[in-house]
This record gives sequence, structure tokens and C-alpha cells, in this order.
Amino acid sequence: MSEESDSLRTSPSAASLSENELLPAPEPPGYVCSLTEELVTKAREELQEKPEWRLRDVQALRDMVRKECPHLSTSLDDAFLLRFLRARKFDYDRALQLLINYHSCRRSWPEVFSNLRPSALKDVLASGFLTVLPHTDPRGCHVLCIRPDRWIPSNYPITENIRAIYLTLEKLIQSEETQVNGIVILADYKGVSLSKASHFGPFIAKKVIGILQDGFPIRIKAVHVVNEPRIFKGIFAIIKPFLKEKIANRFFLHGSDLNSLHANLPKSILPKEYGGTAGELDITAWNAVLLASEEDFVKEFCQPVPACDSVLGQALPPEGLTSDAQCDDPTWAVKSQLYSCY
Repeated sequence: MSEESDSLRTSPSAASLSENELLPAPEPPGYVCSLTEELVTKAREELQEKPEWRLRDVQALRDMVRKECPHLSTSLDDAFLLRFLRARKFDYDRALQLLINYHSCRRSWPEVFSNLRPSALKDVLASGFLTVLPHTDPRGCHVLCIRPDRWIPSNYPITENIRAIYLTLEKLIQSEETQVNGIVILADYKGVSLSKASHFGPFIAKKVIGILQDGFPIRIKAVHVVNEPRIFKGIFAIIKPFLKEKIANRFFLHGSDLNSLHANLPKSILPKEYGGTAGELDITAWNAVLLASEEDFVKEFCQPVPACDSVLGQALPPEGLTSDAQCDDPTWAVKSQLYSCY
């Protein structure tokens, strides 16, 4: 953005320096808010974010990480830490816990998080298993559309689908608008058979839901399920024990009643497959966005992983405690609710 580029200092030319002088290291660009006035107001009202205190709050969280978890291998950039503060309404302790959970999840499930990059998931992306609709809902939420019927289990394991979902969430959360507005999930279970549903057992369900609830800095505002077969009651029975009440109350089962769906998501943002007026569902645009981000994901997810005790530092469980307490530290006065990582 132009404002961001303006914040960079211009280094003096090499010709203006004597041969004994060295060029100074470039200073990293400072945080520049990209939110509109409307979203600044929304963040203040819903997330307790005060623009005049924003950088102070980021610094407070940064100081907590350095003090409580000095060996945690994490970015401490303003923009990155803001994601966690916004996701926990600027509660420092809860934001720190979420940051710890975020990294613990990534370490605990290497099948999902190792070599996580768009080019490694071309088959999933090409299948149409998931995409992001081009238009946001009236609240400004991006709509993540998931279609499990597009997955053929003999082609690749279910963990590849989960990798694609996580990849998409990572890309979406880079936007400050998404950090404030959150996302909506539209899940189409048309044609999902019992054999296919059996791949999503309690182990997978526990991990995925734990990540979404307690291990990733995103606000899920609603989950709309359409065309669910009778077996979905069994799937939801597996999921529900792991859902917090607030999230469970944001699940809406519409069946084949598109009028019910339209009462929540207007026709103007939906493709014609769901009774909308926004044209046919197109997966190519979002796939292109992800594939264009290959370099960013390689830097973030394809580097050598430090040893566990170096990464988690003081978040390692005290002797005698089960691994369920791995992210818990009594000095934070916060009990971890991370179900998925252990």
C-alpha cells in the first residue's frame, strides 16, 4: 500500500558514503492501519480495540511473549500479534494463550502442517472441495464454501482437505477486515455417503474443532450447512461434544431449504448453485490467489522446525502433568481449552 511504502526510510546512496562507512540496516516498516473508519468503530465496539492504545497493547503482548516464553519461535511483528489480540478482544492473557496454542497445534499434527504450501495441494484445489466466494455477506464476512462431495477418498487422505482449509484460513486472516469481521462457513453436504463420513471420526473432529476454536486467530460468525443427508445427524453428534456453546449456537442446518439459507445469506452474494444471482460457482479465482502466495507459505511452513523444548519454552508441561496442560501456565491465570493438540 502507498501509506506503507511512505513509512519506509530512504537509505542514502552508496556514493554519498565514505568507503569506511556502511549502509545502515533498513528499518522494518511500522504498522499502518488499513481499516476504514467504519471498521475502526466496529473494532472499538466489538473487540475493545482503541486506536490510540493499539500499539501499546501490541507492545504489552510482545513483552509477555519475551518474558513468559522467551524461546517461542514466533513472529513478533505488530501486524501478526494484532491478529491474536483482536481474536481475544484485547485480553492480553487470552491472546498469549491463543498464540501458544497456535504454535502447539502446528507442531502436534505434522501430517497437516508440514510442507504446507499451495503447490502441494493442487489436487485438492482443483477438485473444488473448497473456495471463497467473491462477495462478502452484509456484515463484511468472507464466505468459505466447503463441498465434501468433491473429495474422492481413494485419491488422497482427508488430512489433505484439512490442509487446504488451514491454508485458506491463513490467507484470509492476513486481511485486517477479516480479523475484525470474521468469516462465515457454507458447508454443502450433498451426496456425502456414510463411507465418506466415516473418515471424519472423533480423532479428526477433535483436532479440527480444537484448532478452529482455540488454536487459530479467526472469528467464525456462522456455519451454514445445506443439503445435509440423514447421516449428518451422526456427524454432528461426533462434532457437538467438542463445540463451545457459543459456536454450537452458530450452526444452522438448512437441509434443502434454500429460502432458509437466503434469510441468512442474501441471494446477491451466492452462486446459482445455492439459488443465488452471483453467477456460477467459480473456484479458479481463489485458487489463483492461493497459488500466488506460494513464496509466503514456503517461508512460513517449509522451514526446519526447531526442537520442541526450544519452540514451546515455558509452555512445556510441568513434570507429572498430562499433555493436555501443555499450553497452560498458572502465571497467566488462564486455563487452556485446547482440545485438539494433544
